[in-house]
Amino acid sequence: MPVCRAGEPCSAPAAGVTLAFSRNGKTVKSVVTTSKGTYRVVLTPGVYVVRLVSKSPFPRMTPVNVTVRSGTASRRNFSIDTGIR
Repeated sequence: MPVCRAGEPCSAPAAGVTLAFSRNGKTVKSVVTTSKGTYRVVLTPGVYVVRLVSKSPFPRMTPVNVTVRSGTASRRNFSIDTGIR
């Protein structure tokens, strides 16, 4: 079981987690992160709430608002607590 040691960095990509992108209270797209913790999603312009979909207390993240602009590609990183201590 992975654990973090005092005085050592304890971060890694969150692999295999599902991110849900919602507008007006409805999920419009969901994506699962890769083994490297990356994801790609195509959304129409607008403001979205991004949340983590999980049936367990871990992993977890605070829902985040993101704005998608027309005609541009954006990169957005999220801080996800995977529960490893």
